Amino acid sequence: MDERAELRHLRPEVRTALELAIVALAPASLVDQLAVVAGLLEALETLPSGSARVATFAVDLTRRAHQSLAAWGEWRDKRTGQG
Repeated sequence: MDERAELRHLRPEVRTALELAIVALAPASLVDQLAVVAGLLEALETLPSGSARVATFAVDLTRRAHQSLAAWGEWRDKRTGQG
């Protein structure tokens, strides 16, 4: 899967995690982390994909999205006793 396709896949997943984190009263730092990534994913969607800067940024954003989702999953699992 290319980087742009992965980002398109991650966008709704991060947005859903953000919504769930807000409803679950997750720590502000986790909500903020998810919100930043969600906003960046949305912004990146509108930028031209041919730019070297955008391509470099996309790689870092993919990493950040995965880290944010993992942090959300860990917090959720601990809270529900699944971790």
